[in-house]
Amino acid sequence: MSLSRRARRIGLPALPAAVLAAALMVIAPGATPAGASASTATVSAGGPAKPVIVLEHGAWADASSWSSVISQLQRSGFTVYAPPNPLRGLPQDSAYLHQFLTQNAAIQGKPVVLVGHSYGGAVITDAAVGVPEVKALVYVDAFIPDQGDTIGHLAAAVSGSCLGSPADDFDPVPYPGAPAGDVDLYIKQDLVPGCFATGVPASEAAVIAATQRPLTASAFSEPSGPPAWKTIPSWAVIGTADRVIPPAELTIMAKRAGARITDVNTGHLSLITEPSVVTRVILQAVQATR
Repeated sequence: MSLSRRARRIGLPALPAAVLAAALMVIAPGATPAGASASTATVSAGGPAKPVIVLEHGAWADASSWSSVISQLQRSGFTVYAPPNPLRGLPQDSAYLHQFLTQNAAIQGKPVVLVGHSYGGAVITDAAVGVPEVKALVYVDAFIPDQGDTIGHLAAAVSGSCLGSPADDFDPVPYPGAPAGDVDLYIKQDLVPGCFATGVPASEAAVIAATQRPLTASAFSEPSGPPAWKTIPSWAVIGTADRVIPPAELTIMAKRAGARITDVNTGHLSLITEPSVVTRVILQAVQATR
């Protein structure tokens, strides 16, 4: 299968021009104003339902990591959901998202573009199985597992991750009701700016470090189920300066899934540092659903 690899290498100093260009591209006449509800723009008169976009955040983050992407999509008239990722383990987290997709009356019957960042990529891979509304998958600096893969194995498959040692890189904290030996893992705060949040202003990286939501240690060894990308077309945004998941491994996973790849010269949080690039790829997936 021939892959179309769109290499977009956008340096951080060029960010204002890139944001302006993307904003001019994605804002359509009559789009929903910023801050207004996008639900009224969901269905085109006399046409098919407009795709709904569902965003799944990753570990050590929350749904606010999608804020800039959400704003751009809403300005283009899309209904966007960013449900919480419980971060309790892959079976639980994918079941939670699957339930959200199948039991939410506001989504049912409408095409869905499902987007996952980092660990959220593993979650959407399992959660989208058996959900006919999901027409496209978009992976943003994300794990794209095959059946039986674990995120621990994938993270270590190529050397270079800055989060390699649970003892050195994480603060473990017991949590109520945990299986024997399981703990919540927090990234050590002094590692966040130069590892997890590279390219983010120092003050913002400090907030990310303070507000991070932990992932359970057991999540690293839980095998993924049958992957949705075998039947649903996929796209991938790869930060070529990612220090959490090595770019070489991101590329291997994306190619294996047959994803259409867009490279961007930034770190693991391209949804924050390059939201216009991420938005543009999501819109490419939207076009493919029509």
